[in-house]
Amino acid sequence: MPELPEVETSRLGITPHLQGQTIKAITVRTEKLRWAIPQELQRLVGQRIQSIRRRAKYLFIDTPAGSAIIHLGMSGSLRVLDTSIPVAKHDHVDLVLDNGMILRYNDPRKFGAWLYSEVGVQHQVLAKLGPEPLTDEFNCEYLADKAKNKKVVVKQFIMNNAIVVGVGNIYASEALFSSKINPKTPTGQLTHDQLFVLVNEIKKVLTKAIEQGGTTLKDFNQVDGKPGYFAQELNVYGRAGKECLVCHSLIQEEKIGQRNSFWCDKCQALNENK
Repeated sequence: MPELPEVETSRLGITPHLQGQTIKAITVRTEKLRWAIPQELQRLVGQRIQSIRRRAKYLFIDTPAGSAIIHLGMSGSLRVLDTSIPVAKHDHVDLVLDNGMILRYNDPRKFGAWLYSEVGVQHQVLAKLGPEPLTDEFNCEYLADKAKNKKVVVKQFIMNNAIVVGVGNIYASEALFSSKINPKTPTGQLTHDQLFVLVNEIKKVLTKAIEQGGTTLKDFNQVDGKPGYFAQELNVYGRAGKECLVCHSLIQEEKIGQRNSFWCDKCQALNENK
């Protein structure tokens, strides 16, 4: 599943091809992805693309007549292609540009989304989102306030989009490892120092992943077809039963909140008496 670094990589990849271009047509080949694709998207035809933004894992293609909102879901991907490229299976939406190029959306599992937002109106999918992790708004004081008396384990806590957006399963596991925090630690037991480290490690791991083009997953490639490279540097995610790269203990795996979670018992010792 594409996480925030992969979505940001997509934004960076498509922006040079789309910004400043005019939308010639929007071709929709399926009525429904995660939600029905709204007819209002056709209002964007004839409009000049002003910018491409990201909020959480949603991409916005902004025009004077409103914005297309794209979510990649579990298996969605975007490509900038020549109009001569034949349509393939699972190619659900084409944004046709006046320069002869297409932004093509492919999604085998159809759990992504194409939505429409009016100018100046916040779409309901954004209503309950927390701060972006790479902004100053996400800091130790903010996280400490949210963590007070919370019994939920920290892995689920930092993956809650109402707390902070975009810390998905891979990067939650990696940030907790580099913070030396066990993912099963009740959030309210974390010290101020631990929360300070955790905030900084979340920022570091996401920044590094974006710089390296996102993580290579079976459902994701960059816009130019080249995979991300961050997967080569994963310390715990997907490494169950293998030696920890730091202490050589075996990496553990367990489902936490219905998501596979990975950690090192020695590097991330669980202290239940804090």
